Amino acid sequence: QVQLVESGGGLVQAGGSLRLSCAASGRPFSRYAMGWLRQAPGKEREFVAAISWSAGNAAFADSVKSRFTISRDNAKNTVYLQMNSLKPEDTAVYYCAAELAYYSDTFYYAESDYGSWGQGTQVTVSS
Repeated sequence: QVQLVESGGGLVQAGGSLRLSCAASGRPFSRYAMGWLRQAPGKEREFVAAISWSAGNAAFADSVKSRFTISRDNAKNTVYLQMNSLKPEDTAVYYCAAELAYYSDTFYYAESDYGSWGQGTQVTVSS
């Protein structure tokens, strides 16, 4: 498994932006499909975004499409989640997740697909 450490969370006003980072170590990062999932208080953890290890494929939840982007720098073993036009309903703990992928364009949606997780970073959006 790969070890993941998220950073970049914080408190921001509605309409603002944050960039989350997830640094990976322990395994060849470039063969891992990466994802961001979030969990709001009292709710299930939900998919936010995912990216293939080639960075050629990405997917977003409908609720964040056109506001969030996901990218990765395999040379830096890091994946990013750029969050713009933040809304109070984006408030959650954001988790970075990773899973080995055989094909370069594979990514995963389901929480159960991911074998490695970070500790999470809190994002709070005030209205």
